[in-house]
Amino acid sequence: MGRRRKDQNLRRVNGILLLDKPAGLTSNAALQVVKKLYAARKAGHTGSLDPMASGLLPVCLGEATKVSSFLLNADKRYSLTARFGKRTDTGDAEGKIIAERDIGDLNARRVGEVLEKFRGRLRQIPPMYSAIKRNGQPLYKLARQGIEVEREARDIEVFEFELTAHQDAEYRFELHCSKGTYVRTLVDDIGEQLGCGGHVSELRRTGIGTFQPPEHTGVTLPELHAAAEAGAEALAGYLLPLDAALINWPDVTLTPDMVFYVRQGQAVQVPKAPTSGFLRLYARDGSFVGMGRVQDDGKIAPKRLLAG
Repeated sequence: MGRRRKDQNLRRVNGILLLDKPAGLTSNAALQVVKKLYAARKAGHTGSLDPMASGLLPVCLGEATKVSSFLLNADKRYSLTARFGKRTDTGDAEGKIIAERDIGDLNARRVGEVLEKFRGRLRQIPPMYSAIKRNGQPLYKLARQGIEVEREARDIEVFEFELTAHQDAEYRFELHCSKGTYVRTLVDDIGEQLGCGGHVSELRRTGIGTFQPPEHTGVTLPELHAAAEAGAEALAGYLLPLDAALINWPDVTLTPDMVFYVRQGQAVQVPKAPTSGFLRLYARDGSFVGMGRVQDDGKIAPKRLLAG
């Protein structure tokens, strides 16, 4: 009875919130704060950030959770600082120093030369301090026990990796990379190539998928708390529509009959529709129906649909 009464206090909130997650907070902890402020029945975040990292964390509320998997597959942008000369077991400033070496005559030219090796298509071995699971156990839990297991290398792509500033042993970079890229591992590998080791001392995500600066910036938790005190309307003002994450996808408009059949799980033939890939589906009144995919026969099959 208590659970039912608690659920009755929750609202059906639909939309995407771009949160500026602060450093020092886990992505899940930030999600729970947002969920509580909106009194939302359902919520999930996309693209976890390490506790020490800050920046853009899209939070999907209600029906928006159906587009979260597409955000997980999106490219990411980061601003980061690497400190060379010290290598840590986690690859970031929160880890224990496991090696300390003289940086010697380290300079921008040498770092730039090594950066050339870390652009384009790469194979990357995920770090032990990651949420990847082995037999149901997250690797970071094994790492804390001093256990290291073999990890399979993954395909990633680094589209841009530029040095922007440096002072002494600290070097700042701008990075644009594919999903699944571990920035900590990139910096650790670069440090080894330089011969002095290194780790991420600061990391901030600035863009994800279609959400790029300066058009899209995150709202801070203090701003959200202030909005909550002002009322539900103020909170709603921070929410983006569900299809905002898919704005780069082509779209098609369905007739009422097509909407009916799509909602029955059937593929439909749409004249002059794209011939491949994912699509945004809309009804004639402009309402967002959901996501579809073009089949080999040219028909559009429903992929994920929003509640009618």
